[in-house]
Amino acid sequence: MKITITGRSITVTDALKAYVEKRTKRLERYLQGFNGEIEADVVLSLEGNQHVAEITIELGGIILRAEERTPDMYASIDGVVEKLESQIRKYKTRIRSKSRQETREAIYEINQKLLEVPNSEDETDSEIKIVRRKRFALKPMNVEEAVMQMDLLGHDFFVFLDGDDNEVRVVYKRKDGNYGLIEPELA
Repeated sequence: MKITITGRSITVTDALKAYVEKRTKRLERYLQGFNGEIEADVVLSLEGNQHVAEITIELGGIILRAEERTPDMYASIDGVVEKLESQIRKYKTRIRSKSRQETREAIYEINQKLLEVPNSEDETDSEIKIVRRKRFALKPMNVEEAVMQMDLLGHDFFVFLDGDDNEVRVVYKRKDGNYGLIEPELA
């Protein structure tokens, strides 16, 4: 595993670096069987009195990310590694337990439960302010992979390229705990 450690508003000491490497190496036992080089980007930062540890791992198109904030950097590192271990176990369990037929059935159920997203007709006179832009590469995947990626990232929605028809799709988590799929069409 290749580990890159970055410090923001904090100096990464040799002791801290060694601790991060020791704790992050623990994840390798869960990642056995994944093809290719595994890269882990670790960002340590200080925000006010909170020590923040963030780890992002890329596994051939699947991205695992976790963040932990505590008053102690070592506790933050421990917490973020535990979160990633949980995510990896969850991911591997899903992969093992789902067959191709179950995948098709799950996609069918998701499609059947979709309700239209309500349009907001409320227009305000205030100016819209975009505070952040994000660009990312779209990887072809099926709906189940997109839902899994969304859950692993801890997001409420996920934009992906449908591998079957090369169309952009959006999966989202509904308030009732189910998932929705948005299939945009040109007007």
